[in-house]
This record gives sequence, C-alpha cells and structure tokens, in this order.
Amino acid sequence: MSLCQLKATLASGAVTTTFEAHVRNALDSLPDRIAAALENVAVVIEDENPEDPDLFGLYSGTPLPERTSLSAGGLPDKISIYRFPLEDEFGHDPVLLEREIRITVLHELGHYFGIDEDRIAELGYE
Repeated sequence: MSLCQLKATLASGAVTTTFEAHVRNALDSLPDRIAAALENVAVVIEDENPEDPDLFGLYSGTPLPERTSLSAGGLPDKISIYRFPLEDEFGHDPVLLEREIRITVLHELGHYFGIDEDRIAELGYE
C-alpha cells in the first residue's frame, strides 16, 4: 500500500478536520525510504478504543519482520489513532496536540516495523 493509499484511508469525506490534517502531516513527514517500506497497512482515525478509552493509538497486525510468505494476500494491518483521548489530553494547546499526534503515529509505525516499546521510548516516541 502506498503512502497515497494510506492517506486516502484517512479520508472520511470532503471535509478534512484539523486532527486529520495533523495525522496526514505526520505521514507526509516520513522519509521517502520509510514511506516506501509501508505495505498492506491502513492508518485510520477512530474516536476511542472501546477496551481502553485512554489509549492514544494502537497497531494491530503482524510486524514486518515477523511476516512470512503465508502473510501475503491477507487483510491489511491497522494503525488506529484515537481522537478523543488525544484531544482531551492535549487539545488545549494546538501545537502540543499536533506534536502528540505525530508522536503517536510514529510510535505505532514503530510497532509495524517490529520495534518494541523500550526502543520506541529510547527514540523519544513513547
């Protein structure tokens, strides 16, 4: 799946919210080499995680390093970015909200690439 397809997955209509724009900006900021490595993953914006309403984001799928030839042709992995908890926590400051959305997108992409929580924290994306 190309980066254009990833961004198209975010589209929920003709109107783009500021939140959606921040997610798109985070994806647009990816280096070409990283963006080109994204395959069979959808980035979606949801209101909140029903099991953990305080969660900012969630990666669901098989990390890239763990995929095998048997993984081919399956449903796309999914990165969910949760609007309500991010806006509740950081919405008072538009700059901080944009920063935290970017961190959340990069954090979840890290899991897609097989990076564990400790390494993500070391990189500053916890």
